[in-house]
Amino acid sequence: MFIGLRELELHTVSFNVEIPAGEIDYESKISQSSVLHSEGTAQLLNHALGEVRVLGDLNVTVESTCDRCVEPTSFPIESHFDLIYMPASSAKTGGEDELDTAGVEVGYYEGSGLALKDVLREVVLLALPMQLVCSEECKGICPVCGQNRNQRECGCHPEAADDRWNKLRDFRAEIGQHN
Repeated sequence: MFIGLRELELHTVSFNVEIPAGEIDYESKISQSSVLHSEGTAQLLNHALGEVRVLGDLNVTVESTCDRCVEPTSFPIESHFDLIYMPASSAKTGGEDELDTAGVEVGYYEGSGLALKDVLREVVLLALPMQLVCSEECKGICPVCGQNRNQRECGCHPEAADDRWNKLRDFRAEIGQHN
């Protein structure tokens, strides 16, 4: 769905969309595993500046690999969003100070409107946690043998090497030899 500025000049645009898995390209690690359902509105806030406000809710489940154990895992996302978009040309004229004082996260669009799929893609990516883990208790993989420690303990005991203390350790050994 494309939200055009000409239509927004006439009235607020409501949307209620269901986007099947595979239609939105996230990043290579993330894939959509359920239908993305979103409903909301888009309205033109300032006709002269071309500011567009997109407000709504979305529900979707995405899959990715766990950052610790590298096993596939699902992430259900339910998110409310309230976004402001401005023409890309205003990004060149407005300074950082101008945006900081507004206290609002601002996105930019080019052309005569917004592609709703791009807006929803951004909402999904921002709703994901910084580190994608299957659970907080995930033990990850062994750095020595590569075994998934959630499935089985491997018995490896990796030595924690901290090179910062090597000089002091060498100095201590040297002093010990002279006594």
